[in-house]
Amino acid sequence: MGSSNEKRGKGCWCWLFIILIAAAVVAAAVITIKNKNDKSHPKAPPVPGPPGAITQKYADALKAATQFFNVQKSGKLVNNKIPWRGDSALKDGSEEDVDMSKGMYDAGDNMKFNFPMAFTATVLSWTILEYGDQMDVVKQLEPAQDSLKWITDYLINSHPSENVLYIQVGDPEADHKCWQKPESMTEARPVTQVNTSSPGTEVAAETAAALASASLVFKKINSTYSDLLLKHAGQLFTFANTYRRSYSVSIPKVQTYYNSTGYGDELLWAASWLYHATEDMSYLKFVTGKDGKQFGNFGNPTWFSWDNKLAGAQVLLSRVNFFGQEERSNDEKLGLQMYRKTAEAVMCGLLPDSPSATSSRTDGGLIWVSEWNALQHPVAAAFLAIVYSDYMLTSQTASIYCSGKTYTAADLRNFAKSQADYVLGDNPMKMSYLVGYGDKYPEYVHHRGASIPADAKTGCKGFEWLESTEPNPNVAVGALVGGPFQNETYIDSRNNSMQGEPTTYNSAIIVGLLSGLLTTSSVVRSFT
Repeated sequence: MGSSNEKRGKGCWCWLFIILIAAAVVAAAVITIKNKNDKSHPKAPPVPGPPGAITQKYADALKAATQFFNVQKSGKLVNNKIPWRGDSALKDGSEEDVDMSKGMYDAGDNMKFNFPMAFTATVLSWTILEYGDQMDVVKQLEPAQDSLKWITDYLINSHPSENVLYIQVGDPEADHKCWQKPESMTEARPVTQVNTSSPGTEVAAETAAALASASLVFKKINSTYSDLLLKHAGQLFTFANTYRRSYSVSIPKVQTYYNSTGYGDELLWAASWLYHATEDMSYLKFVTGKDGKQFGNFGNPTWFSWDNKLAGAQVLLSRVNFFGQEERSNDEKLGLQMYRKTAEAVMCGLLPDSPSATSSRTDGGLIWVSEWNALQHPVAAAFLAIVYSDYMLTSQTASIYCSGKTYTAADLRNFAKSQADYVLGDNPMKMSYLVGYGDKYPEYVHHRGASIPADAKTGCKGFEWLESTEPNPNVAVGALVGGPFQNETYIDSRNNSMQGEPTTYNSAIIVGLLSGLLTTSSVVRSFT
């Protein structure tokens, strides 16, 4: 029998053994939990370097898509690349002693609507700022910059004084009673303006966003022009914010074509771009203060379009949250977090197997929102998804959370590719909805200039070309048509404007999406 000291010694060793076993169990449990967490919390992939390998189908599609801006140009054409287009609308604005000859026609008609045209410029600027290096690899950066300047030159001229902005050229009712090439127009082209007695907050703010974002594009190319753009942007934002009223209320006739559902989103969008362009904290305070709370619609995902910029502003301000390092007040930090949280909710709604995925999509996986111009929303949503995924990659953000499930930047990229691929022919019709790309695309596009031979003398009443059963004599390369019905059918008829009419702003969003998918590279952390 051992001594009591021996018994105490054995007891100590027993307890020590038990403690060691327990520690091992805890360690094993920790390792198990860590492994589980590693599976649900993926490690961030490396930050992409310079542009990598080119995906050829997206390069080919991008080269086609950028050409539609040339198809839509108004004014005296310089280095005209479209053989069936010529000078047109050279006297636009002359009755008011302003030169509004430039700019771009809205769609298949000969109207200039500044509200969607300014949105075109803003999205094109955003694309160049994020993906200019990628566009440059396939020689599409300079054409995009030229197209942007064609619009911004026009927008500057549309703003002859601080509180006056011309917002439209042409009478849509008269225009739609004609079927003629823009080169043949002889009818009156009245201009419409907003001012202090008839304000138009959303169109003034969208123009401010266009000019502010473009000022960043041209900052290193042409600093004098960049400064001019920024001056107009600041004045237009002040005008929009000081005289708050929807242009749809001030000018009821605009409701027929580009009716606005509200101006709060444009104010936030414009302030977001002005903050990026100036780093003036007053613009950040605007979007994170009472106006942000009033108009931000936080927690409620929305669709990005010419009418509603909220999702775009949320993604753009997420950029500040992803990359901004400077000191901010608690209110500003909280406000930016709310924009990012809502942007993440937008992304969760897009991912097809997310618990909060929208049911607004076709059986073939295309996001579906509207019968008219059906492709606008899926392409715009996919553009935001690719931008957000690249913010995640560059900031080494491993994942986002959607109602308890984890998704990566690669998941967002795959969603964006699915929408682009659908547009380019991976759809039940086996048809490319981007004219000029692929072996099969619409031949009866609802577009006056494309439908009328270049040497035809029609005047206003050229409706025989609208009714013709022959395919368009001119191919409107790069036109993104309205797209399929919800049952994924498409009727290729020139009279089918619901499906077959392209728009200039459609071109901006498809150029953005294709530029993002073209290859991989890290996005710049700051535009300035």
